[in-house]
Amino acid sequence: MKIDLRSDTVTKPTKEMQQAMWAAEVGDDVLGDDPTVNALQEKAAKLFGMEEALFCPSGTMTNQLAIRVHTQPGSDVICDKYSHIYLYEGGGIMLNALSSVKLLDGDRGRLTAEQVAGAISPLHDIHSTVTRLVSLENTMNKGGGCYYDFNEINAIKKVCNDKNIPLHLDGARLFNALVETGESPLEYGKAFDSISICLSKGLGCPVGSLLLGTHNVITKARRFRKVMGGGWRQAGFLAAAGIYALDHHVERLKEDHARARAIGNMFEHLPEIEEIFPVDTNIVIIRLAEGLSEVDYVNKLAQQGILAVTFGKNLVRFVTHLDFTDDHLHEMSRRIRQI
Repeated sequence: MKIDLRSDTVTKPTKEMQQAMWAAEVGDDVLGDDPTVNALQEKAAKLFGMEEALFCPSGTMTNQLAIRVHTQPGSDVICDKYSHIYLYEGGGIMLNALSSVKLLDGDRGRLTAEQVAGAISPLHDIHSTVTRLVSLENTMNKGGGCYYDFNEINAIKKVCNDKNIPLHLDGARLFNALVETGESPLEYGKAFDSISICLSKGLGCPVGSLLLGTHNVITKARRFRKVMGGGWRQAGFLAAAGIYALDHHVERLKEDHARARAIGNMFEHLPEIEEIFPVDTNIVIIRLAEGLSEVDYVNKLAQQGILAVTFGKNLVRFVTHLDFTDDHLHEMSRRIRQI
């Protein structure tokens, strides 16, 4: 039995999702007439109370489209130093939007309104970039799947409104936060000018992300999506998976969280573990004792059929998902004791 916890992107479509995909009515999305793509976009926009949505191949693309739309060359984007948009999107902020970054040191990646207010560039300082976007990430990947207090998000939104700066959300794992907090997608739709949500992580789709925003934002993003080569044809087969996931795979995320906490407990008393990050959702990060190699440890795990990833010096990450069952959990517990 292989236990693959490298990411929640490794899932395969369920039989029910496959049936929904093959039953999909399709058209040509570049021409705007794929009915299933249109239905997914309308469903997501309505769910968050936003004007429109755009179906894209990846969360990197939806984030980068939002940044490109909101900024101008010579701008800066305020984000945490561990943000996905900065660390894991190939330098896209600089390459696609010709913009710089203001990197802040948040609490496990979560920013405060005070930090954001202090980082905004003086508007009339010709020596400085112009702050044109603030970006938050929820849940925070490098922070071990932690999520924001929504009151802080509202406080950050007020700062942005006062300075007329758009607020973007990298919500790749937003639904993981929502099932824990009980907050509504509609609340997030009111707080953010654009939102990126990923369908191919915890929701279990084979591919795809959505960018949500105003009509103006999505119209511009659609043009830039085409420029980036992101136009696709009979994408309704993929969009059908997204519709199925939004209908059937959201509440079950709580199961992934429970298994992640069990994994955290599994490592609790092992002598080679110096620290376990708080397990808030479906991500578990362990810090190895000083002198131990994260590469060697991941290799030892792989020898036991447990796949994980290195996540920085002495850090190893595990991510639970819908293909990781209680049987996998019990077997993992047995194998961990053999390392």
